[in-house]
Amino acid sequence: MTIISIIAGLVLLAIGGDVLVRGAVAVSERMGVSPLLAGLTIVGFGTSMPELVTSLFAAFDGAPGISVGNVVGSNIANILLILGVSGLILPLAIDPAAFRRDGLALAVATLACIGAVMLGYLSRPVGLALLALLVAYIVWACRSETLSPDAEAAMHEHVVAELKPAGMSLMAALGLAVAGIVGTIIGARLLVDGAIEIARDMGVTETVIGLTVVAIGTSLPELVACVIAALRRHADVALGNVIGSNIYNLLGILGMTAVVHPIEVPAKIAAFDIWVLLGVTVLLGIFLRTGWTLKRWEGGVFLGLYAAYLAFLAL
Repeated sequence: MTIISIIAGLVLLAIGGDVLVRGAVAVSERMGVSPLLAGLTIVGFGTSMPELVTSLFAAFDGAPGISVGNVVGSNIANILLILGVSGLILPLAIDPAAFRRDGLALAVATLACIGAVMLGYLSRPVGLALLALLVAYIVWACRSETLSPDAEAAMHEHVVAELKPAGMSLMAALGLAVAGIVGTIIGARLLVDGAIEIARDMGVTETVIGLTVVAIGTSLPELVACVIAALRRHADVALGNVIGSNIYNLLGILGMTAVVHPIEVPAKIAAFDIWVLLGVTVLLGIFLRTGWTLKRWEGGVFLGLYAAYLAFLAL
């Protein structure tokens, strides 16, 4: 039953997360929200909803390894696994201007997360500080792109265009979003329950399960979206999804979890995994700065590094 619970949870998270984002984008369109604002807020929050619900359930269940490991592991998987697969499908070229602001925001979010993790306890003040940084990023992005539309604005609008269902009424869009929320909640509940049980049955720490099974599961909506974008030759959408998701995970998911239910940070994550996240984020920046393209061989390097990381955790 444990494996069945985890598989069912993963499937519901993948489907529910994708349906939620598409429904929310359709609702925003019917309500007159600009594609720019929808890309910055609705898509960002929507793609991170599986991580949020999963981390909250784990926190309330007294499983901080799953709660924090889910966020850190998801961001590592987003870069190494998702961009690795996407880069193998299509070299991911990016406009330097489109990466400048969001790349800086990702760097700040990563450093803020490291600072929070090194405190050893995610308290409500820490959570509020992370959420304040996220709000500041959204306001900064909206103001800069509204006053001077550029490649960054185009990137967010392309993300929305990829996810927008055609010709959907407001009621149908609302129904789609609600169905996505329900599916995501049920999937997260099944995944967390199954993850805790399998960790206890196999003698594996909840932190390792959170960094692997749970993290990969909650990243499935991003994986689907990025692979589709790569197949359609929309490199900016694939990169925009990952960078935006990582910013929201670090500031929004950890921040919201800490505000709702403060948690201890597992020592293993503070000693090792958070530094892996910093390393792969820096490596992403280096790869993108060399010709402003994530080449196929670099995607292969990402996948190799992810396989090595999983092997290390298994040992």
